Amino acid sequence: MSPELPKIKGNKQNTFNLLIAAVTGQVGCLTLVIILGAVLGGMALDARYGTKPWFTVGLLVASIPISLVLMFFIVRKAVSKIKTGGPQNKSNEEDGIGKDS
Repeated sequence: MSPELPKIKGNKQNTFNLLIAAVTGQVGCLTLVIILGAVLGGMALDARYGTKPWFTVGLLVASIPISLVLMFFIVRKAVSKIKTGGPQNKSNEEDGIGKDS
């Protein structure tokens, strides 16, 4: 017996899962870089100006909305890629409608 070929729906699901994993990885790494930059930058500024916790705390608080905005743009870009991949198959089916009449 030969093994069954994977179903097309399963391939779409696998592609979707890989895209979700890639977006999650991008968002996680970007958030980590932003937070590490805020901590290291805050510590450097605190050491330079002698204001022990204030720059670090301020930059950490400022990194939260920056991280959220960048996360929104990354997810929005990924969703637009998902949407542009789907209608191509539908347009091929719709091209033939009404041509025989």
